[in-house]
Amino acid sequence: MLLRGVVLSAIAISGTASAQTPVPFPRPGDPRQAAQKPTQPPPVAQPAPRPPAATPQKPDEPNEKTLGMPIYPGAEFIASYDAGRGQRYYLFGTNTPFAEIVGYYRSVLKQRGELVYEEPPIHMFDVGRFREETMAFPPGVTVKDYTWGGSQGYINPKRGAQPSRFKTIIQIVPSPEGPSQADK
Repeated sequence: MLLRGVVLSAIAISGTASAQTPVPFPRPGDPRQAAQKPTQPPPVAQPAPRPPAATPQKPDEPNEKTLGMPIYPGAEFIASYDAGRGQRYYLFGTNTPFAEIVGYYRSVLKQRGELVYEEPPIHMFDVGRFREETMAFPPGVTVKDYTWGGSQGYINPKRGAQPSRFKTIIQIVPSPEGPSQADK
């Protein structure tokens, strides 16, 4: 009885083994090859592309040419607001320290500007003539330190965006007449 079970098992195994034996090279007219569909290897998952070091500018975002003023390299556009009288002001955020941003604008605008507040530090650079009858703000650049007094920084208004906070905010008010003297 035991011998008969072993023999039947051996026959069953050998029968299934021969039916599943792969043919290493196809032969023309082989019926086993016609019945089998060629299998393709699963697609290899490509690694996700790495984002560029600097975020490319979107078409609706302001740039140095449209503002007529320099923008600190790497500063991220946050938003623009209606200032009234046909003017807008533009906010940019960066995690570069306040003193470095002020130094950059001193160099690029070729002027010292004015520290208008020591606590929290706010530095202004006037770039162009203020005309009270046609302007709400004088054209220029204002830099504010948002880490003063232990603050964690200006909250990024874009949900889930990185960085979540900015150490320094740059406000640019272009001249309503177009590019300023700093651009010429």
